[in-house]
Amino acid sequence: MKVLTAYITKDVLKGSLIAMLVLLTLFNLFTLSDELDDIGKGDYGLTEVFYFLALTSPTVFYELMPASALLGSLFTLGAMGNHHELIAMRAAGLSIFGIIKAVMMAGVILATMAVLVGEFIAPLTEAKAQLIRATAQHKPVVMRTKYGLWLREGKQFINVRQMEDNGNLANISIYEIDKHDDDDQQHLQHSLHADQAIFLGNQQWRLQNIQRSIISTEQVQANTATEQIWNSSIAPDLLKIVVVIPDNLSLYDLAIYINFLKENHQKSHLFEVAFWGRIVNPLVIFVMLLVSAPFVVGIKRGVSAGARVLIGVVIGMGFNVIDITTGHIGLIYGLSPPLMAFIPSVTVSIIALFALKKLQ
Repeated sequence: MKVLTAYITKDVLKGSLIAMLVLLTLFNLFTLSDELDDIGKGDYGLTEVFYFLALTSPTVFYELMPASALLGSLFTLGAMGNHHELIAMRAAGLSIFGIIKAVMMAGVILATMAVLVGEFIAPLTEAKAQLIRATAQHKPVVMRTKYGLWLREGKQFINVRQMEDNGNLANISIYEIDKHDDDDQQHLQHSLHADQAIFLGNQQWRLQNIQRSIISTEQVQANTATEQIWNSSIAPDLLKIVVVIPDNLSLYDLAIYINFLKENHQKSHLFEVAFWGRIVNPLVIFVMLLVSAPFVVGIKRGVSAGARVLIGVVIGMGFNVIDITTGHIGLIYGLSPPLMAFIPSVTVSIIALFALKKLQ
């Protein structure tokens, strides 16, 4: 039985990696087509486009792993069914759940690869890719909105319009209120604008070319200064986190930013959804492998490869739609992020297990 288990595991793993190669190539071709339209903007040329594709590939690899596992298992198990190998294995004493166990062993390897790439490689290369493109096109690395990034730290509201390559900030405004959240009224007490902020380490920044206003009920006092030290727990690494889409961040980065938002009494629901989505994503690989089994065992032999691709695409797209819809419902109604992240996978897993049970 160990020989049969190893044989199935090896073939499913090989089929999934081939499917990954095909899907990754297709996605990169589509991305290449989009990026070619931007060639000529600043110094953005063909070399930068290929750098961009190479650096965004780990993120695409991570996102495509569940779909690759589904297609790879459908092809592999389907081919075994068409060549009567599954019948021979079952005649030799290997049960349906023995086949599933072998497929899941391949899932362990695929999930491990996905976690390693998604947590330690993709976040770094994705941020680097976005920076290369923005720098080559002579665009500033602008934050979340057209008005830059807004952060809150205690009584201070910070607006950063631009982040430079070396981690320094440009065009930064700091507004300070005189009351805390639990007070009924809040008044603007100080406002400050600096052309540049240079990180010195140890939670310190040096602000340069400063325009400062002190606001009271009687008057507004304005003055300027060449430079000033600003103490803040906000560091360049924290700012780089929010430049990238939450779904492309590592669990560690998301945890840091969620903690920062909560400490400053800000909404963190969007990032919590992304955090739990990252936890669930490797588990989706096992769900897709589990789903493929009933379709292979239950479908009669002789089904073409094209039909199996169609089945895989329908299942994958259907699950993706349900997953995204569930996530948006959770955001709209403020439902528990862990619950909304696990509902689609658990539901599909139960359906797949029920289908497998009926096949016995």
